[in-house]
Amino acid sequence: MMKAYAASSMRPGPRPNSDIDERWRRTRLANIRQELLAPINAITAYAEMIRDEVHRLALLAMLPDMDRMQTAVDTLRGLVERLLEIDLPGPGESAGGTMQERLRHDLRNPLSALKGYGEMLLEDVETTGCEALRADLEKLLTESARLLADLDVIVNFSAGAPEPAAGENDATSAMVANLLQTVRVLEPTEAWQQESGRILVVDDNVSNRELLIRQLSRHGHKPLEAESGRKALQILAVEEIDLVLLDLMMPDMNGLEVLAQLKADDRLHNIPVVMISGLKESDSVIRCIEAGAVDYLPKPFNPVLLRARINACLAGKRWHDRERRYLERLQAEKERSDALLRNILPGQIVGRLAESEVVIADRFEAVTILFCDLVGFTQVASRLTPTALVDYLNRLFSTFDVLTHRLGIEKIKTIGDSYMAAAGVPEARVDHLELMAELALNMLESVDRLNRASEVPFRVRIGMHSGPVVAGIIGTHKFIYDVWGDTVNVASRLEAHSLSGRIHVAEETCYALQRQYEFEPRGIIKIRGKGQMATAFLTGRRGRH
Repeated sequence: MMKAYAASSMRPGPRPNSDIDERWRRTRLANIRQELLAPINAITAYAEMIRDEVHRLALLAMLPDMDRMQTAVDTLRGLVERLLEIDLPGPGESAGGTMQERLRHDLRNPLSALKGYGEMLLEDVETTGCEALRADLEKLLTESARLLADLDVIVNFSAGAPEPAAGENDATSAMVANLLQTVRVLEPTEAWQQESGRILVVDDNVSNRELLIRQLSRHGHKPLEAESGRKALQILAVEEIDLVLLDLMMPDMNGLEVLAQLKADDRLHNIPVVMISGLKESDSVIRCIEAGAVDYLPKPFNPVLLRARINACLAGKRWHDRERRYLERLQAEKERSDALLRNILPGQIVGRLAESEVVIADRFEAVTILFCDLVGFTQVASRLTPTALVDYLNRLFSTFDVLTHRLGIEKIKTIGDSYMAAAGVPEARVDHLELMAELALNMLESVDRLNRASEVPFRVRIGMHSGPVVAGIIGTHKFIYDVWGDTVNVASRLEAHSLSGRIHVAEETCYALQRQYEFEPRGIIKIRGKGQMATAFLTGRRGRH
């Protein structure tokens, strides 16, 4: 379709005066093609939308003009697509003017046809009253008219010469010169910044595989080969692969099917895939890119371009792998931090802190607080070495930790030789009192077991009390989840007035637990801040002796 100037372009032309001249020719043609394609792409899109609407509305009388319009669009696009084949004359070569005028002439023909058929369709819209087509038709005609008006400016082979005339102020000339300066010519002996990797070549043609493998080996890669799609999937299942060069047309399983299975696999879906095929139609390219291929190279491929694409894919995979490893390390660190934080704070409170809740303070109406203290700790501790003392305390409090965790009770803190726990926080529970009674009895049993294996036995006293509390987080440097209120104070004072090996409770606790547990009355004692209080000792579970 390129007529005389296209035919002449197939014949060997005069060699350029220099590499600069040749690069100028190619860059100038690419610029002209780009300037033409922008409006032509818009015209093509509007024509397709108009055709779809004509079919949808069953406007059969308009179809012949639509077909002629489509022919004009195809002719226009064909002219532009083959524009890079022109042997563009260099500056000062007289043939350029003739070639330029022919191209302008041949572009005007389909544009004029588009304009004519578009105007006739617009008249049909006005007579039939079918307004659904008007907007797209008017936009198509506007784009066609604009391109017709700009043809002389766009198709200008003399603009942008390597050495424009003095004083020439041509924007295209400046743009082309800037591009030539920025995009450096690759020298034949230039060393590439090479990325090496394990590359799987998948092609049913043995010659194609051998050629690719030889080229890859020369460039420092470690190629593997598969003669079919199924063989490729078998290799990918057991090997670590950095890149796949995948043929599209294969007999047993085509490349698109292989690509779909690869991208559906959690372990393999991040491996970049470059499709290599003799099919050049856009549908094949689109389907492969949609399915997850990073690139599509038609056969026969340019080896320099292939090498550049491989390097880019491998570099991208290296960055992706580094990012994945970094994110995995971040996740591991986060999990360790969360685990440490959950050792210090209740899990629900950790979640609220993670959601950026600044002030955490809650009131609970029914909570049981327990204090457990070592009796005569100072005297006993003086008889032990520091290591032995810490070892005993660690075993004792770790045993208590296991008990609280098993019963769903929250350990609040240890203060020297004292252990504090709360049932009913940070989540309210109706059985908080029963749970704490079980914990207190288990604590006494655990101390007895530990003493049987210890040279110096310890004894504990326990106090527990129920009622309302306020619970929340305090501190900014070292967080602590704590509880406050009169209930806490009474539990602490009951522990202080308890006896060795006994669990001291208030009278109301006896009434609440009398069906499940046994108590021994203590009598009336004076509790600081509360006055006279009837108390008792929790001695065991009912029905167990």
